[in-house]
Amino acid sequence: MLNLSSDPECATPALDRSTFGAMLAVGDARPSRRFGRLVAAATIVAVAGMFLPWTQNIRARGALTSLSPDQRPQTIHAIIPGRIEEWFVQEGQRVNKGDTILRISEVKPEYFDPRLLDRTSEQITAKELTARSYQEKVNALDAQIDALSQTMRIKLEQAANKIQQARLKIASDSIRVVAAQAEIQVAKDQLQRGEQQFKGGLLSMVELERRRVNEQRATATVIDAENKLLDARNELLNAKLEITGIRNDYRDKLAKAESEKFSSMSQMYNTEAEVSKMQVDLASYTVRAGNYYITAPQSGYITRAVRTGLGELIDEGEGIITIMPADFQLAVELYVRPMDMPLINMGQKVRFMFDGWPAIVFSGWPNTSYGTYGGHVVAIDNLISPNGRYRILVAPDPEDQEWPRALRVGSGAVGMALLKDVSIWYELWRQLNGFPPDLYQEMKTVGNWGLDPDKAKEDKK
Repeated sequence: MLNLSSDPECATPALDRSTFGAMLAVGDARPSRRFGRLVAAATIVAVAGMFLPWTQNIRARGALTSLSPDQRPQTIHAIIPGRIEEWFVQEGQRVNKGDTILRISEVKPEYFDPRLLDRTSEQITAKELTARSYQEKVNALDAQIDALSQTMRIKLEQAANKIQQARLKIASDSIRVVAAQAEIQVAKDQLQRGEQQFKGGLLSMVELERRRVNEQRATATVIDAENKLLDARNELLNAKLEITGIRNDYRDKLAKAESEKFSSMSQMYNTEAEVSKMQVDLASYTVRAGNYYITAPQSGYITRAVRTGLGELIDEGEGIITIMPADFQLAVELYVRPMDMPLINMGQKVRFMFDGWPAIVFSGWPNTSYGTYGGHVVAIDNLISPNGRYRILVAPDPEDQEWPRALRVGSGAVGMALLKDVSIWYELWRQLNGFPPDLYQEMKTVGNWGLDPDKAKEDKK
């Protein structure tokens, strides 16, 4: 019930607590010293806790991978096109390096011949014999050219001797002509004197006639000597022409023999080129035959068959099966935001939480966390990834707890890159203002931006 005040000016009614059961149960509120002390103690603890250390960190999500590229899952590709004939493994099976995984058969008609290698070898042998016969022909032509050269030298020497004989004969005939001319001059003088003497009666007719006969005989001797001289000169000209003919004749023979020689050499070289090409083809056929059996490039486990069944056709370079190496060293690839990238350095400590492994994490106190594992940065990409972040590679920390042996490549992981130790109040203030974490490490060597140390320090400031 509400009772109105006796003062007519006061319109506020008085509250009667006895009419409310809840107020009777609670009772009147009275100040308590214990509660005040509790609130004061909590305030002091909270203020003191603001000065506790807090480790700044950068969180990034990634997945497990292997440290070395050759230890990561790989797909075995077909080197040649073919048809799957037989499988020798199944998924999940362990294989050693060199074990046969499957067998394929040929699908190209030009390789269907089962005796292709033998027939190619026989063709190579035949071509080699052909090249050898051309070589023998070249040798025979070389011998013929030598014989022709030697015969030409002999013929030229004989012609030179004839020329010399002709010249000597011309000299002898020239002397004979001179002697005959002197003899006819004497005969003419004697005949002239005899005619004068005959007119004077000093010489008989018989003697005069004898002198006339001598003069005619001397004339005939001169004519004969001159004819012989002309014949000797003709012989000299013929000898000179003969030596020119010999040279031309043997030059033609030598040119023909050399032409046949070079033609044979050309055919021999072409045949040798064909032999080389066929040898390359034979080597290719041999290697191709070895590719009918696809083997494991390294020891590992068969994880997934890309092409299955029998009789399926596969193209050149097509993936057939995926294999996971048996021996590998785990690492984690994390993707960091570009704004956090300048804070990441080689060798920086990182804490991990692996998917499927229980963990209690206090991000600001990594030493008090449970279920986390340590690592250090071993690689930083200089090129941004397609997802708009930078990839870093983190290997196990040898000074920290060993990573679980049951971890597998591809499993998820969350990493925390540990940065500078600051107070809690500073971290709250930074988070509220949206400031980035502090750079905690001095750059003693060339930084990730490719700058010199002094420039890196200036950029850090």
